[in-house]
Amino acid sequence: MSGMRLTVLGSSGTIGINTLDLAERHPDHVEVFALAANSDHSTLLEQCRRHRPRYAALANAEAAQSLRDALRAEQIDTEVLQGEDELRDLAGDTRADCVMAGIVGLAGLVPTLAAVRSGRRVLLANKESLVAGGRLFMDEVRQHGCELVPVDSEHNALFQCLAQTDPEAIERATLTASGGPFRETPLEQLDAITPDQACAHPNWKMGRKISVDSATMMNKGLELMEARWLFGLEADRVDAVIHPESIVHALLTLRDGSTLAHLGPADMRVAISYALFGPQRLPSGVESLNLAECAPLNWYPPPPGRYPCLELARQAMQAGGPAPIVLNAANEVAVDGFLQEHIRFPQIAEVVERVLGETSAAEPSGIDDIIGVDDEARARSRQVMEAL
Repeated sequence: MSGMRLTVLGSSGTIGINTLDLAERHPDHVEVFALAANSDHSTLLEQCRRHRPRYAALANAEAAQSLRDALRAEQIDTEVLQGEDELRDLAGDTRADCVMAGIVGLAGLVPTLAAVRSGRRVLLANKESLVAGGRLFMDEVRQHGCELVPVDSEHNALFQCLAQTDPEAIERATLTASGGPFRETPLEQLDAITPDQACAHPNWKMGRKISVDSATMMNKGLELMEARWLFGLEADRVDAVIHPESIVHALLTLRDGSTLAHLGPADMRVAISYALFGPQRLPSGVESLNLAECAPLNWYPPPPGRYPCLELARQAMQAGGPAPIVLNAANEVAVDGFLQEHIRFPQIAEVVERVLGETSAAEPSGIDDIIGVDDEARARSRQVMEAL
């Protein structure tokens, strides 16, 4: 792995920041080739100071110009790219050996596909690419000989467990979920939940959107869809269980009656380190578990009625076709509406349910179809929110 040149898409987010932390710990193994973000030029400037990438890209043109001016003033020789087309081209640049696909939401689909089509190693932290792309995305992976490595802690845990067994022996894959910050909050109190409360995850440090998704358990529903496609499993062979301590990240139940489990601290650097360097085990900066000091580990199924977003995700996964695209689009719009305080916390599920119930689009046959279904679902979601 010595001298691996790395492109980080979504470098200003939690995944990107943790990836660069690992790159800085192991400069003999990683050279940061390029960084890309949406509009956070201040974070990208600091990252350019520390890592001196050849390229930095921002989707927002004004932010890109601000970064360009700042780098020129500091005489940092990083070329700044701007706009979605240049970001896509950078994602597909074969001079990099590996791409961390960490852009949040469906906005990550096109650049992640560009990385896949380049036939390089892609570290997938953008679950929406698989939720919306599904079979089409995986067909591209196979067609272009891409080595796809999952980064989400649960999927990375399954990936590591699979290294020890025959995929044909899998009976079931189980993802664990903390249950979010409101797993014991009386349902009648959820109406008063604020965005800051929803973003205060008890175990993990994450961005605001994914923190809300964790609170509603939509995130776990999207992860079930991702696991289905990543590991070639039918929808009824992936499941989720509440595990408040977040010590065990995933389990594989095998046909001989045994179960493999992956344990680790609640720190994304563990999964990212294996995605970057595996099968080598390099120090990640994370302290190892001391099981004698861990609290008792608890497990129970998601209580019926507490997580309607998880149930909606299961329904969309079973329905297939355009339903997962519509679900993801409606959720992104509704979560943003909640974070902007336009709707209340329980209304996230209400928006998603109403838009999902109106789905009538045909099975997508290409990326343009996916984007078209997504655009239509977003427009309808905004209409539903305005009527609430």
